[in-house]
Amino acid sequence: MTHMADAPHLYEQLAADIAGAITRGTLRAGERLPSVRRLSEQRGVSVATVLTAYLSLENEGLIETRPKSGHFVRVRRATALLGPTEPRSRVGAPARVTVGTGVAALLAAMRDPAIVPLGAATLSPELLPIAALNRMMAAICKEMSTAGASYDAPPGLPTLRRQLARRAVTWGAELGEADFITTVGAMEALHIALRATTRPGDAIAVESPTYFGVLQLIEEMGLRAIEIPVHPTSGLDLDALDEALRTQRPRTILCVPNLHNPLATVMSDDAKQRLWRLAQRHDVPIIEDDIHGDLMHDGTRPRPLKAFDRDGRVLLCGSVSKTLAPGYRVGWLAAGRYQDAAERLKFSQSVATPTLPQMAVAEFLASGGYDRHLRRLRRQLSAQVARMREAVAHSFPPGTRVSAPAGGFVLWLELPAGCDALAIQARALERGVAVAPGPIFSARGRFGSCLRLSCGFPWSPRLEAAVATLGALAAAEASRIGPAGRVRQGAAVN
Repeated sequence: MTHMADAPHLYEQLAADIAGAITRGTLRAGERLPSVRRLSEQRGVSVATVLTAYLSLENEGLIETRPKSGHFVRVRRATALLGPTEPRSRVGAPARVTVGTGVAALLAAMRDPAIVPLGAATLSPELLPIAALNRMMAAICKEMSTAGASYDAPPGLPTLRRQLARRAVTWGAELGEADFITTVGAMEALHIALRATTRPGDAIAVESPTYFGVLQLIEEMGLRAIEIPVHPTSGLDLDALDEALRTQRPRTILCVPNLHNPLATVMSDDAKQRLWRLAQRHDVPIIEDDIHGDLMHDGTRPRPLKAFDRDGRVLLCGSVSKTLAPGYRVGWLAAGRYQDAAERLKFSQSVATPTLPQMAVAEFLASGGYDRHLRRLRRQLSAQVARMREAVAHSFPPGTRVSAPAGGFVLWLELPAGCDALAIQARALERGVAVAPGPIFSARGRFGSCLRLSCGFPWSPRLEAAVATLGALAAAEASRIGPAGRVRQGAAVN
C-alpha cells in the first residue's frame, strides 16, 4: 500500500507563518496579534482554525493570551539563558559504581500516576501510535493463529531485521539483515554488548554525565567506571578520552554520540571519525547507544558512529522505546565482530525476544507509518522543549543555566553553585513532582547542583504549576547559599 505525504493542516500552516514572523522579528515581543475574527477574514479560514493556531503557538510559548485584551507575542526570557558550563578535561581513576537513593526515588515516582512526571525520560501516551500498533497486532493474531507459538531464537524475527537493515540505509550505515539481533529493549542490547566485551572487574570508559541506567548496569556487572567529561555543545571530550585510553586502559568505551542523555549533544561527523580512530589505535570496542537518534527536531538524522566503523569494533544499540512503544520492549543490537558471541549471550540471557511485538513493529515500519509518526512527534517535542525552557526562565533563580537541545525531550539544568539537587528532589516529591537529580548521572555522584527535566508530555496547567514549584524550591535552596557557594548562617530548610 502506498501513502501520500502528510499535508499540513490549515492551522499548522497559519501557526508556522506567525512563528516565522516572530522568529524574524517582524512581530516583536509585546505586540498584539490580530483578533481571531480579523485574522480569520484576512486569511480566509474559519475562526476555529485561527483559535487552534493561536492555541498551538501558546503551547509553544510564542504567544500569550491576556484576558479581555487578546493575543500578544510573548516576552521570551529563555533566549537569555546560558548553557551549562564547560567541564574540566580531567580523568580520574576507575571507580566502583554505587547507584544512590536518587534513582530509587525516581523509579518509585514512575509508578505513581499522581506524581507529575518531570523525572523519567518517557513520552506521553497521546504522542505515540499505540492504537495503530495494537490494531496491527490484533490483525496479526487473527490472520496468523500460530504466531507466538514458537521462539524467535537469535538473531530474531527476520521481517523486523529486514526493516532495520532498510532503515540503516537512511542512517548511512552499511548493515544487512544478518547484522542485527533483536532484543528486549535497548537495555538488553547494552547488557549483551557489555557482557560480550568485558569481564567482572574491568574498567570501562563512560561519559560524565551519563544515563543512570548505564551506571546501574555497570554496578550490577561488577565493572568500574572511568568518567570522561562531556562538553555541553560538542559531546564527548576526545582529548580526555585519549588520555584515559593511554593511562587507564579501559576495556571498552560506552557512549551516546547522537542526542546524548542528559545533555542532548550531537557529535560532529569529524568527531565521530576521530573517536573511531582512537578506539582503533588502542584496539578497544565502542558500545554506541543510539536510542534517541531519530528525534532531531529539524527532521535530519545524524549518522551513528557505526556508519564510520571499518572493522566491526562498534556495537550499535537501539530500540523503539523513545519513539514508538516503550511497553513493546523491542530493541536491537548490531554487534559487528562480536555478533556470534552476542547471539549466544542473547539466548542464555532471555532465549528470544517476544514475537508479536516484533511483528507489529516490523509491519509499522514497512507501512510507512513510522516516518509519518516521526514528523509529527519531532514537531511536538520541539514545541514542548521550547515551552519548558521558557517556563524555567520564568520560574528558576537567576544564575540557572539550561541546555538548548536540537532534539530529544530532556533539559539539563545547572543551578547556582552549592544548590543540593538531591534535597530538591526529595522536597519536590513531597509536593507531587518528580525530577531527576544530577548526582545519579555520575559514577562519583558529581553534578550535585544539576537537574534533568523531561519534556515528554504536552504542556498543560499541571506542568506549568509543577515547574513553578520546582523553581520555587530551587530559589529557596539558592537563597541558603552565599556568594561562595556556602550555606548562610541561620538559613532555613523548607
